[in-house]
Amino acid sequence: MTTDIVRIGSGAGFAGDRLEPAIDLINKGSLDFIVFECLAERTIARETLSLSRGLGMGYNPFLEERLEAALPRCEANNTKLITNMGAANPIAAGKESSNIAKNLGLKDCRSAVLIGDDVTSIISQLPGLKLIESNKPLETILPKLCAANAYLGADAILEAIKTEAPTIITGRVADPSLFLAPMLYSLGWSYNDYELLAHGTTAGHLLECAGQVTGGYFVDPKHTDIPNLGSLGFPYADVDARGNITISKLPNTGGRIDISTCSEQLLYEVSDPSYYITPDCILDITNTQLKEIDTNKVMVKGSKSISRTDKYKVSIGYFDGYIGEGQLSYGGPSAFERAKLADQIVRERLRLCGHNFHELRTDYIGINSLYGINNKPKEMNEVRLRIAGKSDNKRAAESIGREISALYTNGPAGGAGDFSYTKEILAIQSVLLPRNLVIPRIEVIEIK
Repeated sequence: MTTDIVRIGSGAGFAGDRLEPAIDLINKGSLDFIVFECLAERTIARETLSLSRGLGMGYNPFLEERLEAALPRCEANNTKLITNMGAANPIAAGKESSNIAKNLGLKDCRSAVLIGDDVTSIISQLPGLKLIESNKPLETILPKLCAANAYLGADAILEAIKTEAPTIITGRVADPSLFLAPMLYSLGWSYNDYELLAHGTTAGHLLECAGQVTGGYFVDPKHTDIPNLGSLGFPYADVDARGNITISKLPNTGGRIDISTCSEQLLYEVSDPSYYITPDCILDITNTQLKEIDTNKVMVKGSKSISRTDKYKVSIGYFDGYIGEGQLSYGGPSAFERAKLADQIVRERLRLCGHNFHELRTDYIGINSLYGINNKPKEMNEVRLRIAGKSDNKRAAESIGREISALYTNGPAGGAGDFSYTKEILAIQSVLLPRNLVIPRIEVIEIK
C-alpha cells in the first residue's frame, strides 16, 4: 500500500514513559502509525536476566497497560501500532498483545513479531570479536554474558508491516528504524534509495525520544520557557513521498516545537554528525536544515546518507558484579564535619570486616557530588552522606548499607533518614557482527 503522505506519532521515548500523550495522539492525531520506543541499551539485558530467573516475562512490564489502552483506540482510528516492547521475549509479548486484543473484542487480533535479533549463541562461538569500547577480545566477558542482541533495521520491520497485522512487536532494533519502516511501507520507498533513507532516518531520530523534541529535555527555567510541562504533548511527523518532513504536536498540549528543540534532539547521541551509523544507512546531518513554518511545526530537509555497512552492531549485556549504597543525613552545626567522620568510620569498618571493592566512592550530596569538594559552600547546616561501592562479592556490597545503618547508635551524633540498596550491575559493551550471520524472521500470532 502506498500513499502520498504518512503520519507517524511517537508514543513513548523510553521504557517507563507516560501513556496519556500517546493516547491523545491516537485519538486526535489522525495517525497512520503510532510507535512506542521503549528499549535502552541495558533494558533488554535486564529483561533477559529477569526472564532467566523467573522474575518477569522478558518484555516491557508496562506492555499490558499500554496495549489495553492503545489497541482499541488504534482500531477505531485505523492506526497501526509498532513497538520494541518485546525486549528479550518478543514472541511472548506478541501472544500477550493478541490475547489483549481478543479480550477487548477487537476485529483483528493478529500480532506480527520480529525475531532474530538475539544473537547470543552466534557470538558465543566467536570469542575473538573485538569489543568496541575496550578493544579487548569478546572472550574476556563471555563467562559473564547475559544477552547479545543485534540492532536490526527498517528492512526487517518492513516485512512485519507487510503482514498487515495491526500490531508489530520487535525486540532490539535501531530506534530510528522503527519510524523509517512505515515510511518504506506507506510511501513505496526503495531500501536502496539513500536520499530518502536519509530523510526518513532523520525524522525517526527526531521522534524517537518523544517528549524530548517537544521541549521536555530542553527546558531550563532561567533560560528557556517551555509552557505546561505537566501536559507535555508528544510529537508526530508528516512525511511525503519525496521525503519532505514536518515535525508537529497536537494543539492545546504542553511543550513546544521549534528550531531550538529540534536542533537539540537532532544532535542527541550523535558523536559524528557527518557519520551517524544506523543499520539502514550512514547519516550525514551536517547540512540538515530546520525551518519553522508555523507555530509548533518545523520543516526538516537537507540530510544526506551513504550506504549501510556490512555489519550489525550488537549490544552485549553482561554481569559485572554488585553495587552497594548507603545514605544518611546530618543536620545542624558541624553537619559536614560529622558526615566526614561518619565516612571515615564506615570505611574503617569495611576494612576491618575484610571487604574488598573495585571502587568505593563517597559523596556529600548537595556539596560535592557534582562539582567536587573544592566548590563547597562556606556555610552549611545540612548534608546527606552517600557511600557506594562496587564489588564482585554481594555480601561486601550489602555491608555498606548495614554499616550506614549502624551509625545511628554508634556515632557520630545526629544521623537520620538512612537508605540502602544492593543490586547487580549489568554492564554493556558492543561488537560488530557480519550481517550474513543474522537472520531476521517474522512470526504472525493470531488468537482465535
